[in-house]
Amino acid sequence: MFSHISVGTNDLDKAMAFYDAVFSEIGVSRAKQGDGWAAYGDYGELGIGVFWLFKPFNGDPATAGNGTNIAFMAPTRKSVDAFYAAALENGGECAGKPGIREEDHPNFYAAFIRDVDNNKIVVVCHDPE
Repeated sequence: MFSHISVGTNDLDKAMAFYDAVFSEIGVSRAKQGDGWAAYGDYGELGIGVFWLFKPFNGDPATAGNGTNIAFMAPTRKSVDAFYAAALENGGECAGKPGIREEDHPNFYAAFIRDVDNNKIVVVCHDPE
């Protein structure tokens, strides 16, 4: 369904440090980077299915969308906890501590974080403990 996901950043080095730390907790690494951008995940030939960080091409400041979140799959509940801890240690802010969200489903174990540019990200494990 998705080609890729992109978020803007106002400080690429700070954003890369944040995402390097949190993504390592769920087995994702930085695949490539260039002047003003970085790509995470299995880049492949075309960069499909990749999470992108960009300084906005138009030169305006990056802003976070209200009501928007991007959710990343975690292999275990422990990796949700580790991702959350790494996020807080690397400049992220809590937007919802790790735990079950039964309103979604009985095994929806997630944490909600604001990254260094105030983008709301979620890390979730859908499997039973």
